[in-house]
Amino acid sequence: MMKTVGIDNGLTKLIYGSNTQMQLSVPQLVEKVLNRNEGSLTSTGAVVATTGKYTGRSPKDKFIVEEDISKDKIDWGTVNSPISEEVFERLYEKVLNYLENKDEIFVFKGFAGADEKYQLPIQVINEFAWHNLFAHQLFIRPNDEQLAKHETAFSVVSAPSFKADPAVDGTNSEAFVIISFKKRVVLIGGTEYAGEMKKSIFSVMNYLLPENGIMPMHCSANVGREGDVALFFGLSGTGKTTLSADPNRKLIGDDEHGWSNTGVFNIEGGCYAKCIGLTHEKEPQIFDAIRFGSVLENVVIDGQSRIADYDNSTLTENTRAAYPLQAMDNIVQPSIAGHPTTIVFLTADATGVLPPISKLSKEQAMFHFLSGYTSKLAGTERGITSPQTTFSTCFGSPFLPLPATTYAEMLGKKIDEHNAQVYLVNTGWTGGEYGVGNRMKLSYTRAMVQAALEGDLTNVETEKDPYFGVEIPLHVPGVPDEVLQPKKTWHDGEKYDLAARELAGKFKENFTKFKNVPEEVLGLGGPTV
Repeated sequence: MMKTVGIDNGLTKLIYGSNTQMQLSVPQLVEKVLNRNEGSLTSTGAVVATTGKYTGRSPKDKFIVEEDISKDKIDWGTVNSPISEEVFERLYEKVLNYLENKDEIFVFKGFAGADEKYQLPIQVINEFAWHNLFAHQLFIRPNDEQLAKHETAFSVVSAPSFKADPAVDGTNSEAFVIISFKKRVVLIGGTEYAGEMKKSIFSVMNYLLPENGIMPMHCSANVGREGDVALFFGLSGTGKTTLSADPNRKLIGDDEHGWSNTGVFNIEGGCYAKCIGLTHEKEPQIFDAIRFGSVLENVVIDGQSRIADYDNSTLTENTRAAYPLQAMDNIVQPSIAGHPTTIVFLTADATGVLPPISKLSKEQAMFHFLSGYTSKLAGTERGITSPQTTFSTCFGSPFLPLPATTYAEMLGKKIDEHNAQVYLVNTGWTGGEYGVGNRMKLSYTRAMVQAALEGDLTNVETEKDPYFGVEIPLHVPGVPDEVLQPKKTWHDGEKYDLAARELAGKFKENFTKFKNVPEEVLGLGGPTV
C-alpha cells in the first residue's frame, strides 16, 4: 500500500507499504523481470524488453506545471508547455491510487550528479521491474552509507499502464510526462519508453544547476592521458556515444554533464546507447558492455539462440542499450574531471553541405550552440521515419526549461575562462544529400576528432567556408584532402551552391527567434550569405 502525505515545505512524502519492493539488487530485478514476463534474457545475459507503440520520446506529451516558484523563470512555448496545478494534482492522485492497488511497485533511491557538492538525491518509483532496473543502471547508485543518509529531493513516479483520458485529465493523449518543481515530482504515464525517465531528470538538472552557476550540458565527455578533457555535443544519432567511447581516452559519461568552477562531472551513472547496426568491430566497448544487468529496448532476438540481431529495425530504428558505466573498462571513477580543452559540436547534416570538420571562434561557437542544427534521424521520436532538418537549441531544446541564452552565455564565459578550442564536426552526408551522397566514414570522423584532441588543428592552415564563415582545415592526418572540402565531393558544383545557400538561409531564419543575443554573436557567429 502506498499513500501520500503533504508536508509543510510543499513537497510530497510517499509512505510505502507491503507492495513496495525497495532498492532491489540487479539479480533480484532480473528475476522479477523474468517472473513477471516483462522481458527475456539474451545470450549475453542482458534483459530485453519492448515498449509498445512508444519507441521514442513523445515531446508533445511533456508538460511543466505552472507554479508560483517557477513560472517566471520557465521559457514557455511549444517545448515547455504549461499545465495547471489543479490538473496535475488530480492526475497525480489518480496515478498514486493506481499504483497503490498494484501487487508490486519498485523503488530505486540514488543520485543525479557525480560531484557530491551538486548531487540531487532522487527516487524512482516504477510499475515495471525492468524500468526500475533501467533506473538502477542509468542513475548513480548509492553505497550503504549514502543510502542510509539518503533524503529524496526529487521523485520520478512512472506508471506506463495508466492511460490518461485527454478529455478528462487535460493531457494531449493517453501519455504524459509532467514536471512539478514545486512538488519536486516527475509524473509519467501512458508510455513504456524508459528514456522518458532519464531525460526528465536531465530537464530538472537543467533548471536547478544554473542557479548554482553550473552549466548543464547535453554532451558526452572523456579525458586523455594528460588530463585533457573533451566534450561532445550533439543530438541522438550524431555520434556522441560512439566518438566518446575511445580506447585511448577514459570515459567520463556519454550523455549528460555539468560544468562547474572546478571542472566537469557526469550527471548519470550509466550509458544509454543507440545500438542499431552495432557490431563488435565498430564499437567494441559498447558491444562488450551489454551483458548481465544491462537492458535492451526493442532489440529483436533469435527465439532459440537468444542472440541479439542489432541490424533488425522491425520494432524501431531507435533500439537502445542501457548499462552502468562500470560495464566499461576505460572509465573515470568517480565521473569527475577538469576543465575541457576541446569542445566538439556534432551534427548529422542530411543536406551534405557542411564541412566534415571546421574551427569555430567563440562567437561562432555560441551561434552554433544556440542553433543546434542537425538532421533528426529515424526513430528518435515517434513518427520520424527519414532524416528531417531540425534546429534543437543547445543541442537539447526538449530538456531546457530556461531561456536558451542563459546556457549560451554560460558557454561563452567558459570558453573564455579556459581557452577551449571548439570544432563543428559533420557526421552526416558527403557527396550529396541524403539518398544521393554517402554517410561520412566513421574512420574519417575518428581521424578528424583525434587530430582536434591532440592539438594538430590548432595552427593548421585553413580556408574560410564561403557560406558558413567557418574555418576549414586544409589537411588532417588520415583524411583525403578533398573530403575536407564538401563542394569537391559533389558531382554537380551548382547543386552544392544551391543547397549550401538554402541551408545558410535556414540558419539565419531560425536565429531570428532568439532574444537578447550579444551583437558580436549576431555579427560574427552566423553564415555569411
